[in-house]
Amino acid sequence: MSKKRIITSAVFFAVVIVGLLVGIILTNDPNKVHEETIQEVMQDAVLHEHLKVSLVGIKDVNPGLIAGFIVTGVMLTFAIIVRIFVIPRFKLIPGKFQLILETAVGLFDGTAKGNSPYKYKLLRLYMFVAGSYIFIGTVFELLGVQVISTSGMPVTLGAPLSDINGAIMMGCTTYLFLLINGLVVNKAKGFFGVLKDFSLPISMSLRLFGALLSGALVTELVYYSKPTSFGLPVFIGIAFTLLHALVQAYVLTMLVSIFYGEATEVHEKKEKVKKVKKNKKELISEV
Repeated sequence: MSKKRIITSAVFFAVVIVGLLVGIILTNDPNKVHEETIQEVMQDAVLHEHLKVSLVGIKDVNPGLIAGFIVTGVMLTFAIIVRIFVIPRFKLIPGKFQLILETAVGLFDGTAKGNSPYKYKLLRLYMFVAGSYIFIGTVFELLGVQVISTSGMPVTLGAPLSDINGAIMMGCTTYLFLLINGLVVNKAKGFFGVLKDFSLPISMSLRLFGALLSGALVTELVYYSKPTSFGLPVFIGIAFTLLHALVQAYVLTMLVSIFYGEATEVHEKKEKVKKVKKNKKELISEV
């Protein structure tokens, strides 16, 4: 990296940090009193009993469902645009976007092939989609998109998987994916091999939900404490969100590839070596 580019990057990040600090100073109100206690905030983050929204005439919908629809729509639109307008223009010498896309695809492809060498083509697709959804869905809460709840109060849309229902659906979908492919590849043996790990969807769901909830809890605790409520929540919120997005996407995709490899592993039958019995006369003649 050239010296000019390093200086430009440093100036850019410095301007961003200064802008954030100025925005914090201008919007900070030291006399502000929180309308909700930290207990009520975390309870609503888990159960969503108070702040619910309306969706196409349907009342009392969890904000996590709205966030899930938005993230899914953005991903599908982006995938269609890339497939129609970008991929046909790929060159032998890749540009920056092509290099990033090929690196991401190659990472999931190599992981799938390494953990499931027998049947990995479908696995790499699921890993790419699931990992992208977890990462983009987690980073989505940094945008701070707000909607009006049924009670008239504004509510910020969080990550889709910060809702326990979204985390359970991700775990159950992954478990169903493993069950079906185990049945298709290894018949009943592969199916029952996955079925015996009945705690897998529960562990995956709670792992995703617990990680995202812990990040939200740390951010809220820092925000609700007066000594640390000035400036620090911004950087902690961004750091925890990006960290959880990367870690959870990596953990889930690795677990899926490992369990998929076990469910679809083909065991070759060993040929039995027939022992030739010799009578006593043949043994005496050989001696």
